[in-house]
This record gives sequence, structure tokens and C-alpha cells, in this order.
Amino acid sequence: MATASSDMTGAEAIIGSLADCGVAACFANPGTSEMHLVTALDREPRIRSVLCLFEGVATGAADGYARMAATPALTLLHLGPGYLNGGANIHNGRRAFVPMINLIGDHAVTHRQYDAPLASDIAALAAPNSRWLKSVDRVEDAGALAVEAFEASYGPPPGPVSLIMPADVAWTQGATRADGGARAGLKIADDDLIEAAGRAVAKAKRPAMIVNGTALHAGGAETLRRMEAQGVRVITDTFMARHVRGGGLYDAARLPYFAEMAVEALADVDLLLIAGTRSPVAFFAYPNTPGAFTPKGARTLSLGGPETDSFDAALRLADWLDAPMAPRLASWTRPAAGSGDKFNPHTIGMSLAHYLPEGALISDDGVTSSLPIYQAMAAGARHEWLGHTGGAIGQGMPVALGAAVARPDVKTVCLAGDGAGMYTVQSLWTMAREKLDVLTIVFVNNAYRILKIELARTGAGNPGPAANNMLSLGNPDIDWVKLSESMGVGAEAVSTCAQFNDALQRALAMRGPRLIACLIP
Repeated sequence: MATASSDMTGAEAIIGSLADCGVAACFANPGTSEMHLVTALDREPRIRSVLCLFEGVATGAADGYARMAATPALTLLHLGPGYLNGGANIHNGRRAFVPMINLIGDHAVTHRQYDAPLASDIAALAAPNSRWLKSVDRVEDAGALAVEAFEASYGPPPGPVSLIMPADVAWTQGATRADGGARAGLKIADDDLIEAAGRAVAKAKRPAMIVNGTALHAGGAETLRRMEAQGVRVITDTFMARHVRGGGLYDAARLPYFAEMAVEALADVDLLLIAGTRSPVAFFAYPNTPGAFTPKGARTLSLGGPETDSFDAALRLADWLDAPMAPRLASWTRPAAGSGDKFNPHTIGMSLAHYLPEGALISDDGVTSSLPIYQAMAAGARHEWLGHTGGAIGQGMPVALGAAVARPDVKTVCLAGDGAGMYTVQSLWTMAREKLDVLTIVFVNNAYRILKIELARTGAGNPGPAANNMLSLGNPDIDWVKLSESMGVGAEAVSTCAQFNDALQRALAMRGPRLIACLIP
């Protein structure tokens, strides 16, 4: 049922309808065509409006928010170029399978005929990363399309949707708010499929299961422990949107990033079950290396992809198999903090595992530095790891920002490579403005180190001066302390374990944003 109001503008109908649906945050970088949407947000106290200085920060923040709130945030973007600026983190959000509503301002319908300098085919630009896309070309449709966008963002699987809002429809009166806001759940695997998987496991000699999605959320670890106890090797995807770990929980092996290592990890498997994800493949093609990781001759059986509740599927399979209730760890002990002469991601990870408080959120964009920290944190307190889902760097700081808006009650930590961090460094300004409790740890090696590794692995030859220069972040070196402080976030640089431990304890003892620049040899 619609709420009628002859003096309601299209902008007010959209914002009011989304608030009625439960949307509570908007990450915005507006322009001239969005001014009526800005004033509509001003009059809607149920939605927290957060200004971001770059659209990639806004879209990444919407991703992080949705991971923790399980409801979509709104982004407000300026025309086609604004959408393209945010595109990398919309891509990452699509690969994280989180709901996201991108509200894109457009020229007035009457102005489109002039092909103004900022005109573009927004629908064509947005379509590849949008699971639903429509334009509000009549004011009468504004409220209903807002609700339709909200509902479509849940899928299944959930994902980004795009609603295009022409400026004249935004300012025109005669709109109505619309009721609705249904939230579709994930699909449930058929009983026949669970039985087929159970029978396949019983016959297999070396079964394995690759999992992602809800099986990695709270409560899933014990079910995965049962599968392991039943003789099914459990492996997580390389990157996951949300993974509850630590505190003595069962911690499944993680599929290696490098193709050769992933192929080796699965080489002896004769049955590969898939739950909440897709069959594993390499990020890139490499000479003389398989692009798909499933061994020849192995049977693959999917319990459902990202559209499916993988926790439910794994639990029902464990019950069908009558898998034993494996004993939990009687107790767990935090590791000692990193110490000694070696200051590197491994010792940094030991210190984080030692000091990080219960319930912390970790947003990972550390690239080459992340794996040792991920491994060390298995022995830390209970935490949630927000992985790098789509491969486009520049995700970590914005995801941390959005996660902190959704969960202000816990400490959020961002792990960022120096190259990755520079993509969306504007996040620091918004963290300071919103007083968010985010600790950003930057690994400063003055290089795109992952690309140096990949250059060797792709067989591209020995790099000369020009190639090395394209993979270096030096000359000049980036001063992360000055950069951070210029945007209102206190910072310090450290180069030893002792310095890092002191800086980490200070940062954890305070609320609000802080940055530690780790100068890695």
C-alpha cells in the first residue's frame, strides 16, 4: 500500500521508502544532480549520511556495512563518472555477495537530448555489476522502484543493485512512498542432493569440501569440525566475505592463492564437495599451470553456490553422515607477542593475536603481508576476518569504515599494503570525521610486492629499469604519518617488534581512528 502525498518529491519518496525498508546508512559523494536527494536525506533521521571524498570509498564502505549489518547500505553517486569511480569496490561487493543499493543521479530527462559534458549511458556502465537496474523516469514510480531495488538486493544471491534518478524526477512533486521491503533468504539445498553427497562421501577414499558463505559465520565452525572428524578434508575459499575465527574454534585449511600450491593441495582428492561457493579456479592464467584446480578424475558435487545457505547444507550433510561431535579445545592460549630482531608480517601477526580484544573485526587488504597474519590470528581471541573478495585492491580501508559504522561496539582493524592503501586513502578523512573506532595498519615496503612476485611467475622475463620502476612506490617514499595526520588520524611509524607492540597497545587502549605505519625491511 502506498503512502500518498501530493507535495512529496521523487527524492523524498525514494529516501523515505528506503528508510521504511530498514536502510539506515548512506555513503555519499553527491554532485549537482543529486542535490534534492541530499536535502531528502537531511530530512530523514533514520538514515545516517556519511560523506566520502571518493566514490570508491563510498561503495567499499557499503560493502563493509552490509557484511556486518546483513542489510544494504545506500550509496549516492554522481552520474556515470561517479559510478565508474566506485566501480572497483562495487565489483568487490558483488564478489562478496552482499546487498548494496547504488543510487545514481542522472541529468534531467528533459536535458538528456543535449548530450551535456557529463552525460553518459549510465545503464550500460552499471549493468555488468548490477543484479537489478532501473531508472526512475516517472515521479509516480519513485517509491515503488526504491522498494523494488531494496528487495532485489537480497537476490539470492545478494548483490549490488542500481537505481538511476534523473534530477527533474527528484525535484518534481506528486510522488508517493511505497510499502514493502521483503528480504529474500538464501536457498536451501534439496534433500536429494544432501543424500547424494552423503552417499558419495561414504564411497570416496579422499573426500574434501570447499566452503564459503554462512558455513563460515558464527556457529558454522562446529559443523565443519564434525565433517573433518568424519574424514572429509575441509578447505575454505582463498578469500571470504566474513569468517568467524579464533578463541579455540575449529579453523579449516585455506585454499592457497598461488595456483601451483592450490593444485598440489587438492591433488589427491577423489571427491570435491562445493558448499556456498563455486569450483575453485586460479585468479589468473599462468604458463604450464592448470586454470581449474579440481584434479583429473575427481568427482565434483555442488551442494549449492553463493545463493545457497552453506551452513544449513553442511549441517544436514553432517547429520546424514551421523558425523561425530568432535571435542572442542578444552582451552586456548594466546601466543606470545612478536619479539626479537625480525620485524615482519609473521611477528606482527603474533602481536595482533596476543593483544587484539575479543570480537574485533579485521578488514584484509594487506596483499602479500596478510597470510602470515591470518595464520597467526587462528590462535588469537574470537574475531571476524573480512576477506578481500574480488581481487581489486583498495578495499580494506573502505570495508573497515563501513564495518565500523555497522558495529561501533567493537574494534575494527584494517590491514593495508601501502600500494593498496593509496587507492582509497581518503577513507582516513571519513574515519576521523565520523570518529570511527578503526585501527589501520599499513605495511610499508615501498613496492607493489605482489606484482614483483607475479612478474616472475608469469614468465615475463627479467625486469629492467623501466619495469622495476613501475613496481616501485619509492622516489619519493610516501610519508604515511604525515599523510594520516593531515586527514585527522593520529599516526606513528614503527620498525621493530618492541615499537609495534607499544604502538598497538596504545591504539587499542583508545577509541577512535589511529594508524600505525609498519616499515618492513
